[in-house]
Amino acid sequence: MRTLRRLIYGEILVAVLFVLLAFLALFSFFDLLDELPALGRASPLDPARIYALPQALAFVALQLPTRIYELLPIAVLIGSVFVLVRLAQSSEFTILRTSGLGPGRALRTLLALGAGFVLLTFTVGDYVAPLAGKTAQLLKGHYQGRTSLGRTGAWLKERSDDSQFSVNVGALAADGKLQEVRIFEFGADGKLRGTLSAERGHVTSAGHWQLEQVQRRVFDTDAGQAHVQREFLPQYAWQTGLSAEMVSVALLKPERMATLDLFRYVRHLEATGQSAQRYEIEFWRKLFYPLSCLVMVVLALPFAYLHFRSGGVAGYVFLGVMLGISFFLLSNVFGYIGNLRAWAPWLVAAAPSLLYSLVSLGAFGWLVLRH
Repeated sequence: MRTLRRLIYGEILVAVLFVLLAFLALFSFFDLLDELPALGRASPLDPARIYALPQALAFVALQLPTRIYELLPIAVLIGSVFVLVRLAQSSEFTILRTSGLGPGRALRTLLALGAGFVLLTFTVGDYVAPLAGKTAQLLKGHYQGRTSLGRTGAWLKERSDDSQFSVNVGALAADGKLQEVRIFEFGADGKLRGTLSAERGHVTSAGHWQLEQVQRRVFDTDAGQAHVQREFLPQYAWQTGLSAEMVSVALLKPERMATLDLFRYVRHLEATGQSAQRYEIEFWRKLFYPLSCLVMVVLALPFAYLHFRSGGVAGYVFLGVMLGISFFLLSNVFGYIGNLRAWAPWLVAAAPSLLYSLVSLGAFGWLVLRH
């Protein structure tokens, strides 16, 4: 059986590698096209620092781990379907069946290979891709002077014993410092107590933000009339529990965060009374996404038990590709509907995998019993 596994594993690994390389080349080309408008721009902080083609290529290269994480399950499906269809068409799989490769053993063999892809997907998505994505953003920010967090910046929320704070960070500098910081303080009754604006700042290890060029406003309404106290400070230390990692989390999309960072961010949102439904769904999807490689190999296995005539391979491979695409479309649809309808996050993330696994096992069992 070792020779049999070596044959099947070798064929599938080579096919998956070729499919993955083809997808990476295509998506890297599109990523490079997106960077073309930024070529030739100089940093506002240093005119000699120009974002040129080598920097754009480095940025695209740092995006590759994220692309591998996103594309690996569909590459596993296409590669597995292609190999099993080819083995079935040439009657090699029939020979393997007569040599002792029963349905149960074939399923266990592919599940073992799928488990290897699961570990690879989890490792790339949880460790390599977030680090590479953050490095890519810092690289781009180094040449553009800052990393924008969108038109409205990054919004965070903090709560103390008798106050709550809404914090807005407009951008991150190339060295990781905060820019365009705004803090709104509200009392327990929901009334605005004061605002704070700072041109820049950084998060210290002592648990506070060290802000510079600060303009502070305090609203006093105790006497029945509103009084505004203004003060300008060169520096101001704001005590908070918001860490640098919390701000960095806002720089990445939820699906590109590490699982542990997502969990911590969900806990932070819950502790401050914010809606965490979207991030909870992404957290559970992050846990279940690597397992989709198992679903892909189970989807591919029934194709080995079909009987092919000459010229029918391409059609079945195309059918396998469409099944894979429908799986990911259904996952996205479940995510959007689950967020709108407030469904249980773990159910939203697990439902597509469970559904397609049951359908695949049902088709596999029907084909085995029939033939």
